[in-house]
Formats: sequence, structure tokens, C-alpha cells
Amino acid sequence: MQCFSQGALKLWYKQPARVWTEALPLGNGRLGAMVFGGAGKELIQLNEATLWSGGPMRTNQNPGAYANLQLAREALFKKEDYTAANAYAKKMQGYYSDSYMPLGDLTIDQQFKDSTISNYYRDLNIKDAIATTRFTAGGVQFTRQMISSAPDQVMVLHFTASKPGQLNFKLGIKNQLRHENFLVSNNEIGMKAKAPSHIEPNYNKVPVVITWEDSTHIRGMRYRLLVKAVNKGGTVNADTTGIVVKNATEVTVYLSAATSFNGFDKSPVIQGRDEAKLAAGYLSTAIQKPWPVLLNRHYADHHKYFNRVRFDLSVPADSSNAALPTDERLENYTKGAADLSLETLYFQYGRYLLIASSRPGGVNANLQGIWNKDVRPAWSSNYTTNINAQMNYWPAEAANLSDVHLPFINFIKEASVTGKVTASEFYHARGWVLHHNSDIWAITNPVGDIGRGDPKWASWAMGSPWLSQHLWWHYEFTKDKDYLRNTAYPIMKSAALFCIDWLQPYKGHLVTAPSVSPENNFFDDNHKQGSVSIATTMDMSIIRDLFTNLIDASNELGYDKAFRDTIIAKKALLFPLQIGQKGNIQEWYKDWEDPDPHHRHVSHLFGLFPGKEISPIQTPAFANAAKKTLELRGDAGTGWSLAWKINFWARLLDGNHSYKMIRDLLRITRDLGTNMSNGGGSYPNLFDAHPPFQIDGNFGGLSGMCEMLLQSQSGEINMLPAIPDAWSSGEVSGLKARGNFEVAMKWNNKQIVNASVLSGAGGVCHIRTANRVKVAGVQTKMSKTDNGYLISFNTQKGMRYQITGI
Repeated sequence: MQCFSQGALKLWYKQPARVWTEALPLGNGRLGAMVFGGAGKELIQLNEATLWSGGPMRTNQNPGAYANLQLAREALFKKEDYTAANAYAKKMQGYYSDSYMPLGDLTIDQQFKDSTISNYYRDLNIKDAIATTRFTAGGVQFTRQMISSAPDQVMVLHFTASKPGQLNFKLGIKNQLRHENFLVSNNEIGMKAKAPSHIEPNYNKVPVVITWEDSTHIRGMRYRLLVKAVNKGGTVNADTTGIVVKNATEVTVYLSAATSFNGFDKSPVIQGRDEAKLAAGYLSTAIQKPWPVLLNRHYADHHKYFNRVRFDLSVPADSSNAALPTDERLENYTKGAADLSLETLYFQYGRYLLIASSRPGGVNANLQGIWNKDVRPAWSSNYTTNINAQMNYWPAEAANLSDVHLPFINFIKEASVTGKVTASEFYHARGWVLHHNSDIWAITNPVGDIGRGDPKWASWAMGSPWLSQHLWWHYEFTKDKDYLRNTAYPIMKSAALFCIDWLQPYKGHLVTAPSVSPENNFFDDNHKQGSVSIATTMDMSIIRDLFTNLIDASNELGYDKAFRDTIIAKKALLFPLQIGQKGNIQEWYKDWEDPDPHHRHVSHLFGLFPGKEISPIQTPAFANAAKKTLELRGDAGTGWSLAWKINFWARLLDGNHSYKMIRDLLRITRDLGTNMSNGGGSYPNLFDAHPPFQIDGNFGGLSGMCEMLLQSQSGEINMLPAIPDAWSSGEVSGLKARGNFEVAMKWNNKQIVNASVLSGAGGVCHIRTANRVKVAGVQTKMSKTDNGYLISFNTQKGMRYQITGI
């Protein structure tokens, strides 16, 4: 008898966190907390998703950019002088993005009659989104539970003791930024502060890294934090140093926060919201509800997202590793232990983190989700749009979290506004452009502090067509034509207008120039190292993807034929994919060698994933070349790079290689530095290690697992396309496929036993399986192919169709 289990869906430990990457994350999309779980001295690091330095994007940053664009193109086309092109590209830069800020720290200094601690335990229950710390001191069991509530927009910390009158502790709040603590009442304290007007990225070596005031006095948002303790038994008293609780039996602590952020295009100083009123309003409403009511409201809200998908694997009889604390479990897994329920836990942890860091109506998840402890976080904890910001949302649709994709779609709307300014000012082009860094202010200019940035990342200009892919995905999965007509299509069209103006005729093709392949270099014909050339494979693949999707969108809507015809004609002229002399997909316009052949970016395989241009079924020659590319690149990489490779191998239908990459991604690391050359892996709290922490590796890993289980990019639902031997038996429900189909599957020996498809929009459903299947109650058309069986049938909206293996 098979035992299907995804485990208890808890991360748990026998000791408190010693460092941030051992702490446990909570979030409601806006308010984040990292819970360390200390017994006598607890630290809870806090964040508010809109708390950033800076203000709206500055205009007229570099009036000389367009002249240098022309010089760069002349150097490339007439002289093939890549060094000169690089120098001109440096002169086309604007200012750096701003940085995501820590809200502050909540400290708890708890006193006991006997300070000896025993029976220590802490966990994060991701199914219920609650963190628990429990221990015994002096014969009393103490329990702390914490949630970040979306329905009530507060964080709540609940203290209990097994004996009355035993809770004695002091709460304090502090921040690395300039701030002022103040007293509200005898059980409530607050913090008020103002963020810097700008913080330089941690890699920009300049004398002044933090600017508190700008000359215009319109940058630097205000923020507020409130903490209130409500007790049962004992006493509570407060002053500006903190809240003191004595001899209580039960205490509920409410944390409320807000900023003056009022939109990407408004000054947080003179046009900002009233953060004091907002924070006080959230708090006054929440304290009317006792802990059990808050908890039930929180559970109901979280479950409506989390419970949509279930993923179980057949657990071997010896599953002793699953009984260990998460850090020990990860250590053993790294040494080779089998632990299928750790893999399903990681899958659901990715969904948990996305729910916790991205909610409808809020801002999109940044490079660290919503969790950051540093004033100068790595890479500003910004939106890095040459892959990382997109990777955050790769799994959103497939993992049945379409609604948490909306903050990213809203960010794309905002960037399309600022991007028109950048396209016009920097390039005299129509449409909108986005470069490799952005922030809450939706900046779109090429960053680099007017010449300090390296063009191999700063000069990448393909953000608008790549982000437009997400607009199209959301339509493919929802089939919402009003959204396509009113939101997606106009923004996609505007991105295409920029691409049309950016493309240049060259030797019978349309090419991009200047062009880079983030963040890599090449050896040119003279064995000279460079990074700026023309028509990199990634550029051309991204534009081809946008044009393909835009043509399909126009056909879906049945209008804009003239523009559709223009795009069809332009697409036919795009410089095509090339297979190099090693049998690989060329990365550059020419078949050049790489100074770093194992570089973490594999940008030239965009057409394999997240694009759909390369397919083992439809374009086998290019798929074989993509496989060769991956073999040459190697399996090593930073955390997010390992995650990307899971997706690549899944698209190549190689489940065992995808599974190998999962095991590499889940190897434990305690490296807190930034050594990317030996990077990758997972921290003890399962955060992805770049290193340092980047959440895109978690989301990319989840995406790869989804791709192994289900693919739909080619107009058919491919069930178990890349199922590895280790997952030979299992079941999953709630995954989404394009066409607005919800899929459930149970399999044994890597073949479908039974499945179901719920049609959310009606229409024809095409299903590909490894074994023959039948669909109950409908007429079907089946054909045998080299890649399994293809079955087609008509569906009605709202109907579920049962499928059985034959």
C-alpha cells in the first residue's frame, strides 16, 4: 500500500536562530517579520513593504544619452569596435535605484524565576502561517505565537504561560535609521521616522552612501510603528524605553505600521499619505478583536490561497529523515538522504513565501520578498529586471496564485508610464523601456550613476518586452478578455513600439544595438574581452516572444489588424537563433568564446524558458542545441541560477536532471557572504542562498517543480512531462494550465492512474500523457506521437472532466 504524504508542512528547530537566515518569516503582503525565537532575549526583525528610500523617478537625468547612442551604434556597425561601444554605453547611464529599508526591531527581554531552559521548540507552520516558540523555565511552559494578519493589517504576538501570573518581560523597539520613540499610553509606544532621500547600492564605492535630505525636499518617506500590549492578569506600564509586563497570565501584543508612500509618482513628503493616521487606524480596529477572533480571521484568509494546491509523493517505508528538525534534515539531505516530503515542503514553502510577500492591492515582491534587515541591503533589495523580478512571479499562475501576480502586473503598468519618459529622453524612441534595475518608484532609466555602472548589466534595455510576457501569461491562465483589452494589450503594444524603434537594419535582418547578454562577457575576433555588441540571442528571443504574444493577443481580441501586420513583418526580419560550432545555442551575434564558460546567467536559453520558442517536441534541433548549451555551462551556479536550470531541464523533458538540480538547490549552506563562485543552496530556514539571500531562487525552484509536473506553453496540457524516477508515484491537485484549466493528477510508475481537468473558460482541451487515457462522458480524439499520447475534447465552462489511465 502506497503512503502519500507531503509531511506536516512545518519548519521546526530545537534551538533559537543565531543569525537572520535561521529566523522564520511571516508576512501578509505588506508587514513582514523574521522571528528568531530566543527564550530569554527575543529578536523579531520587522519590515513594511512600501518603506523605501527616495522618491519618484528623476527626469532629464542624462541629456547626452541619445548622442552617445548614435556613437555607440556607429562604433558597432561601421567599425566593430566593441571597446568604443562600451565606452559610449557608459555615457548613457542615469542614477541608481533606491533601496528597500528595515522597519525596525522588536526586542523581548523575558525574565524567569529559574533561567534554565528546557523542552525548547520553535516552528513555522506554513499551512496556517503562524510561528510558534515554546519552552519550559522554572516548571512553567511558555508559548509565543505570532501572525501577520492580512484581514486586520497588523502583526500579532500572543504570550501564554501554563501557570497564572508568570509572564514578566519588557518589549522594546529600535531601528538602525534615524528615529524617535514616543509614548502613546501606559500600554502603547511608538516610533516615528523618515527614510533617507537616497541610499547608494552596496556595490557603489562613493564617499557619501546615505543622503538624508535632497535639495528639493520631496524625497524620503515618513513611517510609523506602533506597539500595544493587552494583558490578562498582572500589570502593564510603558515609557519611551519600552513596555513592561509584570505577573501576567496572557498577553496579546499588536504591532501596526504604515508609511507615507502614496504611489510611484507622488512625493512621499508633500503628497504622502498620513502614516500616523493609518497606523493608528489599523491598530484601533484590531484591538477590538481578541486573539481567537484574529487568529480565525487570519487562518481563513491564508487558507483561501494556500489550500488551493496539494502535492503529495509516495514516501518510502524508511522516512526517518522527515522526523528530524529542519536544519538537521537539510544537513542529511545534502549528504544524500532521501526525503521526498522535504521536497514537497519546499514546493509549498515557495507558495507560502509568495502569498506572504505579494498580495492584491499591495506592492510586488522585491529581491528579498518583504524581508530585509540592512540599511544598505545587497543589490539594494530592489527589482532586478534582467531576470530576478520576473523569476519571483514565474510560478504565480501555475501554482494557482494568479491573484498574487497582480502586484507585479500593477508594477508593470507603472513602469510603462515612467518607461515612456525614459524611452523619449534617453533614446528618442516611442513606447516604453525598462533597464535592469527598478524600485518602488518604478524607475526605468539605465542605472550606473552617470558612468559608474558596467554596461554588461546597465545597458540591457529589454525589460519592457520581458515584463510584457507576464501580462500575456496572466491572460493565458485566466482568459480574462476585459483584462487583455484594457490592461495587457495596450502595455504590450507600447513595449513593441519601443522595440520597433530600437531595432536597426543590418545585413538583411533587424538587430538590437547596443546589445548585451546579462551579465556576461565575450572574447571577440581579436580575442579581446568585451560585453557590448549587437543582436545577442537573449535580446532577439525576448523581442520575438513579445511579437508572438502580441500577434496572438490581437487575434484573440479581433482588432488592430494593421499593427498586427506590422509586427508580423518585423518578426520575420528578426535575427534568428544560431547553432554554434560546438552544437550549442550561440549567445552572441558571432560564435565567440566565453571568458567565463560556466557563467550563472544562461540568457541565450530564454527561448527555452521562460519563453516557448525552443521545444523538444516542436523544434528538436534547437532543443538538442539547448541541451548542449546546458552541458557546456555546467550544473553549478548561484541559488537562482540553479533554480533556472530546473526549469530548463524540465522544458527539455529531462526529469532526472531537473531533480538533480533540485537536490543541488536544497543543499545546506551557512555562507553569509557574497561569494557567488561557490554559491547556491539553501539556508537553514530554507531561504535561497545566492549568496546572500535572494528569494527568486525559492520562487524559481517552485516554478521548476511546477514545470516538471505540468506544462502548457505549447497549446496543450502536458501531464507529468518531466517526472523524475524519484517521484515515480504521487498526486497533485490544484495546478493551473493555460486556457484556465485546473488540473489534478495521481500517478504510479510515472504514468497517469487518474486525473481531472476543471475548465474555467470552456474551449478545446488538448492533453498529452505518457500512457493512454480516456475521458469520461465526452467524445475525444486521440493520436499516438513520439512523445506519448495526445487527446483532445471540447469543454464547457465550469465543468470538471474525469480522466482515467488505460
